[in-house]
Amino acid sequence: MKYFLIAGEASGDLHASNLMREIKKNDPIAEFCFLGGDLMFAQGGKLVKHYRDMAFMGFVVVLRNLKTVLNNIDDCKAAITEFKPDVVILIDYPSFNLRIAKFIKQTSKIPVYYYIAPKLWAWKEYRIKEIKKYVDRVFTIFPFETEFYRKHNYKVEYVGNPTVDSVNALCRRDENVMEFCKRHALGEKPIIALLPGSRRQEISACLPTMIEAAESFSGYQIVISGDPGIESGFYKQFCETASHPVITGDTYQMLVHAKAAVVNSGTATLETALIGTPQVVVYHVIGGRLAILGKKLFIKTKYISLVNIVAQREVVKELIAHLFTPRNIKAELQNILEQPEYAAKMKNDYLEIARNLGTNEAAVNAASLIFRCLNESKK
Repeated sequence: MKYFLIAGEASGDLHASNLMREIKKNDPIAEFCFLGGDLMFAQGGKLVKHYRDMAFMGFVVVLRNLKTVLNNIDDCKAAITEFKPDVVILIDYPSFNLRIAKFIKQTSKIPVYYYIAPKLWAWKEYRIKEIKKYVDRVFTIFPFETEFYRKHNYKVEYVGNPTVDSVNALCRRDENVMEFCKRHALGEKPIIALLPGSRRQEISACLPTMIEAAESFSGYQIVISGDPGIESGFYKQFCETASHPVITGDTYQMLVHAKAAVVNSGTATLETALIGTPQVVVYHVIGGRLAILGKKLFIKTKYISLVNIVAQREVVKELIAHLFTPRNIKAELQNILEQPEYAAKMKNDYLEIARNLGTNEAAVNAASLIFRCLNESKK
């Protein structure tokens, strides 16, 4: 069968690639066409557009690049029309993907499945109407999502959490820190890891502040996690006082050996927790205190990081908007690095989060359900 997938960022590329791998086990003659990244490309098929050319976030930035955004949507529609898939599989990226879902339902009978659905339980709950109208099946990745959709009379399938699968599959524990540092030509000092995100815009907004805070700890070396879709030279422009190494494609191992991490809010916060690295979560928002007020008005969850949302309490410190300052980051890093009991409690809380998410193989379960549903629909 023919599968069209859409992933608009690095985490989506990872999870979609794992799904594609499992689909091929169910369907050895599977054909793929997709918007995504290098990991999806490695699984085979036609890459229509790379996610780095689609990574626009925030109203102002989208407005500035509106022509490009609209062209991306048109290119995607044209690719689907030409490919004539048996199914379209959406991976997160709601603003773009729900437009495509609407187009498909208005122009064809192609089923639309959502793997890693939009976080409607956090904000924009009104989009549930679009999900119910344009999406045939939703595969959820958090246990509490099932209850959210049940409240709206929409049946979903919980398949497990793909981040758990990725960490279990890709995170190696057999390499010591000296071997890791030698492999990446790093120094001998303990590591503070900086994870500024996967989009140029958020990296530009977050990384300078992250670096300024981390440079206060002269006994540590700062290592930056680079995104595969962005050249390392882009990161170097933010390293004014020293040249901090940028590691691409080995973030999990970097986190295994880091003593602490400063992480831009997103999937990476949950990855960091599952690996067991103490962290402080940051997020740059234009508007300072007004942004905090806006959060209270429009975002339905008390927290922004997946770690705290899953735990339903504060496990990691969140520094957003006006709280995102070098001074505040430094203070939290001091707590982590200089108070062993503080870091130990955070790690212990991580274990509870891992237990709550379970050990289900999300990609395996989702691929099996997708293949079964498609076969049933053809009978």
